Amino acid sequence: MKFLSHFPFLCLLLMAAMASTAAHEVRPALLDIREEAPGEFSILFKTPMQGDARLSLRATFSGRNEALTPMVERPTGDAMVQSWQLRAIEPLAGQRVLIDGLQSTMTEALVRAEFQNGNVWTGRLTPAVPSATIPEAQSKWEVIAAYLRSGVEHILFGFDHLLFVTALMMIVRDWRILVKTITAFTVAHSITLTLASLKIASLPSAPVEGVIALSILLVATEIARKERGQTSLTVRWPWAVAFAFGLLHGFGFAGALADVGLPGGDIPLALFSFNLGVEIGQLIYIAAVLFIVAMIRRVVTVPRQAVTAVAYGIGTMAAFWTIERLTNAFL
Repeated sequence: MKFLSHFPFLCLLLMAAMASTAAHEVRPALLDIREEAPGEFSILFKTPMQGDARLSLRATFSGRNEALTPMVERPTGDAMVQSWQLRAIEPLAGQRVLIDGLQSTMTEALVRAEFQNGNVWTGRLTPAVPSATIPEAQSKWEVIAAYLRSGVEHILFGFDHLLFVTALMMIVRDWRILVKTITAFTVAHSITLTLASLKIASLPSAPVEGVIALSILLVATEIARKERGQTSLTVRWPWAVAFAFGLLHGFGFAGALADVGLPGGDIPLALFSFNLGVEIGQLIYIAAVLFIVAMIRRVVTVPRQAVTAVAYGIGTMAAFWTIERLTNAFL
């Protein structure tokens, strides 16, 4: 494909952006509300931390409620988790939930409320809109919109998944094989995302994230091998390798969906919408890459040796992620 002669330049910019973003990553806060008995709720509020520093956030409700237990705090390494129980003197559905302090941050907060009757509401609060009214139930269109948006956002901010797709695009030089390769990756991670979300299959999230980083490292080495004129399974059948690693990446997507949760009465619809959102986000990314490269081709000529340099850059970043994640997983 002609665009690949300029693809390395874009990859260098992409990796710089990823490194900068990862270094200044601010993860969303999570407020989980579960009705354990009629009118009684367990509350879990997870606030992101960077080292010993954490965001100063507080979850409040607009109606009359009383605490049943004192708040318990415990750090988990990358977050501070607060948990307590309350009784809703006024129905919780209809109250406004506010993440106080969110206005002064650059992050978001995910709120999930699950009631005993099976109704589940998921909302996303932002610095501009830090509060929302908890509805009695979500309509099917609201479920579709919420989970579609979550899927798109997860893939577009999932830099490890995007870097893997980027590496595949550098290996495959024919657009027809590229379509087959990306399709295989999509089908594979859709399978494991569905199985994991329905609790048919599962893997521990921490090791999975480490092995996902390792998969990027392995594909980066294949780029360098191809540039040296060597062949391998990945070079000959990239779609097969993409499918195999896609199964693993699906468990990573399932971890993100687990944070959001699935509505009891609309599990198939929510799962389909999230999966569709992931694919839309992936297609947006690929289309953006192809468009930007086409623009770069008009003004810049990049030497072929840049491909090898980018392969080493991808491999270095992936190796760092692998060591960091596996260390955190087993220590």
